[in-house]
Amino acid sequence: MDCLMLDHMVLAAGLVLLSAAYHGPGAAQHRQPSVLLPEAEPAEATGGAHHGDVAAAPPDYTAADPAECGWHGFPGALDAHPEHLPQCLPHAADELPDLAGLLHLAADRRRNTFWIKTSLSSGCQQLTWCSSQLPTMAWGIPSTASLARFCQKLNRLKTLEEPTMETSLRRNLTTLDLTLQGVGGMVGLGLYILTGTVAKWMAGPGVLVSFSVAAVASLLTALCYAEFVVHVPCRGSSYLFTYVFTGELWAFLVGWIVLIQCLIGGAAMARVWSSYLDVIFSHRIRSFTEAHVGIWQVPFLAQYPDFLAAAIILLFLAFVSCGGRVSSWVNNIFSTISLVVILFIIILGFVLARPHNWSAEEGGFAPFGFSGIMTGAATCFYAFAGFGDIAASSVEVRNPKRTVPMALAISVGVVAGAYILVSTVLTLLVPWHSLDPDSALADAFLQQGHSWAAFIVVAGAICAVITLLLNILLFLPRMVCAMSADGLFFQVFAPKHPRNQVPVVSTLVFGFLMAFLALLLDLQALVRFLSIGIMLELTVLTTSIIALRFRESPPSSSQSSGSPVGTEQASAPEPGQLRPALRPYLRFLSGCRPGAAVAWALGVLVASAVTLDCVLVFGDTALHLPPGGYTLLLLLSSATFLLSLLILGAHQQQRRQDTFQVPMVPLTPALSILLNIFLMLQLSYVAWLGLSIWLLIGLVVYFGYGIRHSKENQQERPRLMATHSNLEEMVPALQPSSQALAQEPGRREEPTSP
Repeated sequence: MDCLMLDHMVLAAGLVLLSAAYHGPGAAQHRQPSVLLPEAEPAEATGGAHHGDVAAAPPDYTAADPAECGWHGFPGALDAHPEHLPQCLPHAADELPDLAGLLHLAADRRRNTFWIKTSLSSGCQQLTWCSSQLPTMAWGIPSTASLARFCQKLNRLKTLEEPTMETSLRRNLTTLDLTLQGVGGMVGLGLYILTGTVAKWMAGPGVLVSFSVAAVASLLTALCYAEFVVHVPCRGSSYLFTYVFTGELWAFLVGWIVLIQCLIGGAAMARVWSSYLDVIFSHRIRSFTEAHVGIWQVPFLAQYPDFLAAAIILLFLAFVSCGGRVSSWVNNIFSTISLVVILFIIILGFVLARPHNWSAEEGGFAPFGFSGIMTGAATCFYAFAGFGDIAASSVEVRNPKRTVPMALAISVGVVAGAYILVSTVLTLLVPWHSLDPDSALADAFLQQGHSWAAFIVVAGAICAVITLLLNILLFLPRMVCAMSADGLFFQVFAPKHPRNQVPVVSTLVFGFLMAFLALLLDLQALVRFLSIGIMLELTVLTTSIIALRFRESPPSSSQSSGSPVGTEQASAPEPGQLRPALRPYLRFLSGCRPGAAVAWALGVLVASAVTLDCVLVFGDTALHLPPGGYTLLLLLSSATFLLSLLILGAHQQQRRQDTFQVPMVPLTPALSILLNIFLMLQLSYVAWLGLSIWLLIGLVVYFGYGIRHSKENQQERPRLMATHSNLEEMVPALQPSSQALAQEPGRREEPTSP
């Protein structure tokens, strides 16, 4: 229906409520007005007929024919024949002049001013309700405007408050401190568990290629992550960055994915520690548990309950609940020990290496082929996820623009080199098919007869896992607390302890849940779900970098008053507009509003990346495409990807000199998106099924609770109150002047102050 007719219908529905409040006892049968207008006096008593035809006889509210019901008979007809609402509204709109007369009559009478204010305030609330409900009531389908409002709710951004933007922490961390924190966050689970798992079940000796591919993908993503870190001058995570720059729904989904990643990662690290301790005691712990509990043969469950892993988590949980923290110097000490142990493993491993273990007799370098290497790369991606620890400490850095990206690049490079060398040594020490994936490094030295070296490896594993597990137990409750404070998650997790500021409820609930997962789930089952979530989370952030670059200004960017950046941006073309030099060649894009063509091109870029990766991964196997069809789809998807990339590059970007920005945008994030999606498609259907179920549960939580209790949604309500106050300010304008009121007989005028 035409927008003008819809506005008339909505206005008429709201004004009917005003008429029902004015007209006699008939209206009171259908609704109870908060304030009733006093009975109208006869025309002779008022000194003339002030629109007496409006206030004279009460209207007939039982009109049988809804086509004849104007706004006088609308309330009664609506109760009697609600199905005739669409036919009645246009007739009610035709009699709007009668209501204007009513308001004029009430304005002439000073005693009715209070009624006008109250009725207008009540009517505004009803009018707001009608404007949102009438399209669905009349036609049963949402209108375009309601869909647009719904999409705006899903994509509303978080506004950082000034106290959040400031920090009282001293900015004393250097590039070395951040690099050691990044290394400490990345050498734990990946080195001591993923290396053996990927080598035995996925890639064989080709695990070193898997780590190389994962390192390239992680470095591209880490650079994009660094731009978010320096944009938000406070402690943050991917959840906060997504909420500030992308939208509410995406932020909730990212936080929801991080939640399960932390639970699974913490449980897996506890089982790693338990496995390496079991090696020291010659597997007596496992033998004792299996003898007294038995062996389970249930899919995804461990062969026996790991009580030691659960006890480790509960011990650390008690430490964290009491307000314990890991200081930077403790983290640096453990990171240094881990690097020394890695160096020891590499040197001794090359001394004891046997090149025969890579021969064809043992299966060759790539026993699982190229697909196995890529599957291993997708699994190894989680080994580099610890660069988020750098983001958590970036607020304490002296020069974030330079220090954060440099620390990210150095830490990823150092860890990638360590992983490649350690995986090379591991597969040269013993044949890849004889590895124990739960404690591969220690078991490899035990097979060589060097038990003392196995003890050193176990010490390094314990030091690495301590910092990682404590950081997870510190980070996870605070992220859940932040989501609850934003209204996106249940409020029971929001309170903090008044003394040590620890979110006790979220710490205990999710700590016990993590211990339960470590007790029952198999380590290999935990590893399968680690990488897919982190890759999806970082792909969303990488996509947001492109959208951020073509916006007019970042939502949370704060510039000093004396900064020359604002002058440079004011004179430069607006971000999102077509570059002036390319307008003669791309005239079909010149008519688009700023940002519209960028949004469409970004959507096409992601869709073409998914299509291209699906063709590369499943074209020959699952899809069974003929050679001609495979080539055609490959060329079409590649051309679409490149065309969307060129369209994005043809538009003006933000250029800021006061902060770090990813080089070669949109090429760098586009390559990151393409590579991340390619690696995600290499993972098994079990990982995709688990992620899909978890996301469905998250959507139920968001649409059932978060969208209504969101803090940003609560801040939208005062806008309606502001609308009400504006209407009340309009009422005095309807009143006659004080001189005219003084001439009215029987009117007592109160003195007014000058």
